[in-house]
Amino acid sequence: MRRLHVGALLAGGVAAALMLTSPALAQGDTSFSGARVEGVAGWDRPKAGGEHQDGVAAGLGAGYDFRSGGSVFGVEGEATASTAKDCTHNVVVTGDKLCEKARRDLYVGGRVGAVVAPKTLLDAKAGYSNARFSVDYKDGGTGAANSSSGSNLDGVRVGGGVEHELGTRSYVKAEYRYTNYEKGAERHQLLAGVGVRF
Repeated sequence: MRRLHVGALLAGGVAAALMLTSPALAQGDTSFSGARVEGVAGWDRPKAGGEHQDGVAAGLGAGYDFRSGGSVFGVEGEATASTAKDCTHNVVVTGDKLCEKARRDLYVGGRVGAVVAPKTLLDAKAGYSNARFSVDYKDGGTGAANSSSGSNLDGVRVGGGVEHELGTRSYVKAEYRYTNYEKGAERHQLLAGVGVRF
């Protein structure tokens, strides 16, 4: 239910911005359109089984946007990695360590936005995410009992943010994202990015 509430709020916000956008902002304007590549980084908090882990996520994305008047529609994909992990010591024997780690995250989806100023875009996104998580055990001794296992979880991501053009081809952005994965896992992120259009 929480995922639906967040998505409804984001969609409502973008709809309101679209209605308030002046048509004069974008007649024949090609800003916020075309192919783009970007780098992103920021705060990452995966959560599973009631436990959360804070870390830094960073990665690369690419997309293509279409502009119609004061509205922007786009498709995008992204691959990120995370430093988030939660480790427990002395689990079975003294000196051992068990770590749960967030690994790579793959995302593909779409976005819709409203140009609210000549160089500023507000947008909402939604799409599919597949994240890998691992559990590593170190016995703290000979290593004979060391083990590692991982799983890939499918999820739905929603988010929203702001993008601002620095020039005719470069831009900066900031956004919040929420991802709801299977098996009760979820993720909150606050990321900033810089990109180039072609």
